[in-house]
Amino acid sequence: MTNPLLTPSPLPYGLPPFADIDEAHYAEAVRSGLAEHLAEIQAIVDNAEPAGFENTVLAMERAGQLLQRAAASFFTLVSADASDGIRALETELSPQFSAHQDAIYMNRRLFDRFAAVDTAGLDDESARLVEEYLKEFRQSGIQLDDAGQERLRAVNAELSGLGTEFGQRTKEAMKTNALLLDDAAELSGLPADDATSAAEAARAAGHDGNYLLTLIQPSNQPAMVSLDNRDVRRRLYQASVSRGSSGGSLDVLDLVKSMVALRAEKARLLGFANYAELTVDRQTAPDFGAVQTMMNRLAPAAVRNADAEAAALAEVAGHPLEAWDWAYYSAKVRRERYSVDEQALRPYFELDRVLRDGVFFAATALYGVTFHERPELVGYHPDVRVWEVRNEDGSGLGLFLGDYYARESKRGGAWMNSLVDQSALLGTRPVVINNLNISKPPAGEPTLLTLDELRTAFHEFGHALHGLFSNVAFPRFSGTAVPRDFVEYPSQVNEMWIMWPEVLANYARHHATGEPLPQDIVDRLNESQLWGEGFGTTEYLGAALLDLAWHVLDGSGIPEDVLEFEAKALAAAGVAHNLIPPRYRTGYFQHIFAGDGYAAGYYSYIWSEVLDADTVEWFKENGGLSRANGDFFRSELLSRGNSREPLESFRAFRGRDAQLEPLLKRRGLE
Repeated sequence: MTNPLLTPSPLPYGLPPFADIDEAHYAEAVRSGLAEHLAEIQAIVDNAEPAGFENTVLAMERAGQLLQRAAASFFTLVSADASDGIRALETELSPQFSAHQDAIYMNRRLFDRFAAVDTAGLDDESARLVEEYLKEFRQSGIQLDDAGQERLRAVNAELSGLGTEFGQRTKEAMKTNALLLDDAAELSGLPADDATSAAEAARAAGHDGNYLLTLIQPSNQPAMVSLDNRDVRRRLYQASVSRGSSGGSLDVLDLVKSMVALRAEKARLLGFANYAELTVDRQTAPDFGAVQTMMNRLAPAAVRNADAEAAALAEVAGHPLEAWDWAYYSAKVRRERYSVDEQALRPYFELDRVLRDGVFFAATALYGVTFHERPELVGYHPDVRVWEVRNEDGSGLGLFLGDYYARESKRGGAWMNSLVDQSALLGTRPVVINNLNISKPPAGEPTLLTLDELRTAFHEFGHALHGLFSNVAFPRFSGTAVPRDFVEYPSQVNEMWIMWPEVLANYARHHATGEPLPQDIVDRLNESQLWGEGFGTTEYLGAALLDLAWHVLDGSGIPEDVLEFEAKALAAAGVAHNLIPPRYRTGYFQHIFAGDGYAAGYYSYIWSEVLDADTVEWFKENGGLSRANGDFFRSELLSRGNSREPLESFRAFRGRDAQLEPLLKRRGLE
């Protein structure tokens, strides 16, 4: 059969024809794409004409379309539906992708052509494109001599392989560390639908008649909120935080030490003191010192708030607290102080209604876009749903794919990715995906969301809007292709609509009766928003500061004992708390070790939240949920991608630089 990935998809918007693709097609298409891309690069280098914008820069932007098409589909499966064959292919191909990037950005003849392009007379986006390419060449080692480039290639290849292995081990550890219970009494306090899901998970894993509490990626597990049995909470907690660090085939600590040493070496080769400084050089933060200053300002107040919360929990518990008690007694305090029972809210947050009447409703009210499910278009898994997104005038904008349920073949967490990037140059319109990990209920039962899952649905859709609204010329600048410490900003802004009165009233209805969420509960939810911020901020800062601690090492003192280093780093940063583990411990910190995505960049969430909190204030000052506000935010920020410096886009929208005070107020850190 002809490989459908070798030619552009005939489906709307270029959606890959997943129904016609088998695993063998990915290997062939990726290898063909790598070879074709290098041939296209060589043609640019060999062009006898003087280097110009059209024959060099635009030729580069047009190159690699087969590779992009194949890689986007392949890596979607790697994250969301990886079979043993896909995982094996990932292991094989990852170093090849690394070598491919090096072959391009260490090509001196190619760099010389880019350096020779005259940018006089170019429009701003075109001139920025040249500048961004030159910056990537320099950050990729173009200035190194032959020996330096050879060593950097070897470092990059090794890091790629280690990151792939880390990701595969942590994904497997989530499955093997799930807690198996054989007595229904041990589930006391767990909502009935969660107990049903635990029984179904056990059956699917070959333990019919038992109950399996599956894990999510962060340290604290949702079931700890409601499990009455303290020993079960302890076992679940310990199963979670011991991932990747208990010896055996899934232990990742040696991988971590190797990766940290290699990243430090890479930074030295490129002229930086450490990997954190190299990373921040690519971000919107002015320098690494600015990041450290902000984090150090937030940590003491966060820990003070967490200690105050801990005192309130201990009073309710009547016994010394352990880490596995926090979520359980925090929920009790919230019920007693504010009469808010998060578990009792779930019947009001049914997934389909949340999407249709919440997430999509808010987007329509703000931006005029509408959503039309296309059941004839299929995704890579039966659970994937496809919507066409149309502008107010009925013209097509793009496709949105939703993949909401957890499964063994999917990695943990939640994310957005693109299958097709918008580009006027290539004539492409966006195809974007949201992935969550919600437990799938038995057939015929409703999918009822927790508050955290509700927040995640709105958050990830903010990323989707960033991709869908992209209106740039060049694929390099499309959608979410912005610095890491800016990319979370639009997604965080979209969370503001969760509790916005018009939006909440539209989606928060009991799934069985249709009754709206009572206003007195809404009021109590709003009153209780600061409760738990001490824990939440401390948990987050623990992970962010742990990330930085690993990446300020210069390579001369890589610790032998990873867990001892982790404990000392948290203490030195002032966020060591015996009741609050970091949101991610080293052994399962996928953000920073399963590839380079957030390495030395997990601070990005709080950095972006400064912009977010200030933007929320702007919306409130200007009338909130309105087309005028949405259109302005879309035109000045969401549509721009990286076509202009992102903080310039923020200033064009806000009229000034961001201020820190709204964030401090939101998190109770004044």
